[in-house]
Order: sequence, then C-alpha cells, then structure tokens
Amino acid sequence: MSVQAETIKLSPAVKMAIEIGPLAAFFLANARAGIFVGTAVYMAAAALALGVNWWLTRRVAVLPIVTLGFVLVFGVLTLALKDDVFIKMKVTIINLLFGLALLGALWFDRPLLKLALGGSIELDEDGWRKLSLRWGLFFLGLAALNEIVWRNVGTDLWVDFKVFGMLPLTLGFALLQAPLMQRHMLPEGEQKVGELDRPGE
Repeated sequence: MSVQAETIKLSPAVKMAIEIGPLAAFFLANARAGIFVGTAVYMAAAALALGVNWWLTRRVAVLPIVTLGFVLVFGVLTLALKDDVFIKMKVTIINLLFGLALLGALWFDRPLLKLALGGSIELDEDGWRKLSLRWGLFFLGLAALNEIVWRNVGTDLWVDFKVFGMLPLTLGFALLQAPLMQRHMLPEGEQKVGELDRPGE
C-alpha cells in the first residue's frame, strides 16, 4: 500500500525568511566586502534557501528552481569574468522571461499562474487570466525599471534598489491583487471537488 506524503504548509514567517534570506545575505555581504563576495554569498544563500524549503515541505515549485538556475548561471559569469554587469542583467532577463512567458501562454489561453499557484489558491478561469495578465505586465515593468536603474547608478545603489526597491514593489503589487483574487475565488465546495480530481491525490 502506497502512502501519499502530506503537503506541509509553511508559516508566513518561515516562508518570508526563506524568500528574503538570500537577498538580505546579498545586501550584507555586498556592504562589507563588495559585489563579487556578495554575488558568491547570494548564490550559496539562494541554493540553501531552496534546500531548506524542500526539506521542510518535501516539494518545491517550478519558479524558485528556475530563479535559482538564473542566479547560479549569472553568478558564475559574474565571478569568472569579474564583471558585475552579469548579475545586474540577471534581474532584467529573468523578469523579462517571466513576463513574456505569462503573456505568451495567455495568448494561447494557458494561464501559467494556474499551474504555478493552483495548489495554494483556487480561482475561476477568468481570475487566472486576469491575474496572469497583471503579473506578466508587472514583470515587464520590473525588467525595464532594472535596466534604467543599473545603467544610471553605481553598484551599491543598485544593490539597495534590488533589496529595498524591487522587493517592496513586488510585495505591494501582490497585496494589490487581493481584491481581484477574492472576487474570483472558487466556492469552498468547488475547491474540494477540484482537489479530489487531481491525479495522484
């Protein structure tokens, strides 16, 4: 008889610590030892955070894995070539790709957010489309904003912007989506049916 592992949900405080920890480590290391040490610390902290998340929940979403891949690739390029442009452009490229992926999939009526977040929230199809459109445009905006900032300020100011600018912007934008999500939240009964219909459950 097979035993299905229970899905463990992290407390908001633990989840926030896992998500913000690598950025905090990046900021502190950059302030003390410069961008290259900061980049190395950021890579290690991001990998550790993903490992801790898997250890606590026994599952990891696709987006954190993709993000870690970009951090490692552009981090290695930054350190190997001693050029901090790569770690700066990583932010632009990953936001650009996320934005284009969300909008491109939406064009084919395949809201990717439903695949990424469907296990944690349950929305109707119209809600997933609207949410995917908003996040797609937001990611494109972040990509453009990052390009403007890193090309016009020094490295330390860019790190400040990445930690204290982009993070609050993202959190604030996420909070602003709450009314939309509430309007399109599926009734409790329909959520239960959806959960029973999922393969492997």
